[in-house]
Amino acid sequence: MFRNCVFFATQCSRFQVQFHPFISPFSLFTVISFPITEPIVITGIGMITSIGQDRESTWEAMRHGKCGIKRVKNLPGIPDDHVLAAMVDLPDRDFDKLKVIQLNEIAAKEAMLDSGIDLEQVDLERFASAISGHTSDFTHVVERLGLHGQYVTSGKNWWDQFFPATSSGRIASHYNLQGPRMVHSTACASGLIELLTAVRSIRDDQCDIALVGSAEAIDPIFAAGFKNMRALSDSDDPEMSCRPFDKDRNGFVMGEGAAMFVIERMSHAVGRGAKIYAEILGGSAFAEAHHLTGLDMESDSLEHLIRTALKKSDLGPGDVQYINCHGTGTLQNDINEARGIHNAFGAWNNQTCVSSLKSMIGHLVSASGSVEFASTILALRDGYLPPTSNLTNLDPACEIDCIARTGRQIKAQHAMKLSIAFGGHLAAITARRWNDAATGFAYPEVRRAA
Repeated sequence: MFRNCVFFATQCSRFQVQFHPFISPFSLFTVISFPITEPIVITGIGMITSIGQDRESTWEAMRHGKCGIKRVKNLPGIPDDHVLAAMVDLPDRDFDKLKVIQLNEIAAKEAMLDSGIDLEQVDLERFASAISGHTSDFTHVVERLGLHGQYVTSGKNWWDQFFPATSSGRIASHYNLQGPRMVHSTACASGLIELLTAVRSIRDDQCDIALVGSAEAIDPIFAAGFKNMRALSDSDDPEMSCRPFDKDRNGFVMGEGAAMFVIERMSHAVGRGAKIYAEILGGSAFAEAHHLTGLDMESDSLEHLIRTALKKSDLGPGDVQYINCHGTGTLQNDINEARGIHNAFGAWNNQTCVSSLKSMIGHLVSASGSVEFASTILALRDGYLPPTSNLTNLDPACEIDCIARTGRQIKAQHAMKLSIAFGGHLAAITARRWNDAATGFAYPEVRRAA
């Protein structure tokens, strides 16, 4: 019988077969744990960006097309006015702490409060975290090289912030989350990879609930690198500098911010009386395997990613009304992305709305996926699709509807978020609006956006 049990486990790898420590493996009472098939839902969102100190102020600014891009001043290592960026102003800045950690903590606090979670009433051993890695504290390097004032440093104990997983560890420990702790660093795809990983952990019955997200703060080394690559935009008018899908675009703009989610099994959420924003349907992640920074201009990999994500989400091209795209404002990315979307959606292309938020908040790199997915969920909640600001002259090579300049009042039911990262990382995730009157959000009264 033991051999039969082993054979059953190996043949049915989608099951988790576990022998109870007090039961003989020869017993018929082998414990079999099936994958979780119930919906996985979003019950909390926290967000901070250059245009808002929290979730709702950021979303309201996006609705109105507000831009947070300015010329950078007072950043060690970067001459004043040398680069453009969408930086977050922290009134209560803790200079003993890396800014990226503080941004993560702010977003995590808001997400946890928004979820209404009572940590004394949940099993903390089944509460996971998936928070992206970040740039380390290089204070010791600065000190050894005598570069004081030429690089961002912390006030004390650099060794406490040296590991890229510092933020993840601090936040999970602060809330005493004892479930799986996951950390990824996959460039611009990091935020979505964390979400997909957390969803998989719930599906595999490793946890019931997870705190998920990422943050980004501008680092002088990366700023210099992007500048030398000639990837950054420059303009006499900072607010018009980032122009995704525009014929006159000339690069991306760095940004800062963070977003965090509380996601959980539907029964877990309903059981504790939580409000639900949306259901995460599925997604996929691929490696383009083309070039470290260059993209496959035929867009075959991106098209395959989109089709696979739709299939895993049990959706067809006609079911998705909105795509929050990567949309960096670089020549390669925008053509590659528009072509991939166009090819994947085919006859439904003209009925699918697309927009890029980087025109307002810049490129948040590790946090771009999480911040932009948070905004996508709020778009579903409110029935309003945010615009691609600064798009005045659509590139003829970008044959998609980019919601130019002004958002649209559309009650989309399904949305997709795309991330296209250096290193060939591709990720897509889909969501469905939660329409249950008792546990979801009602549409707000129609408001006119500027």
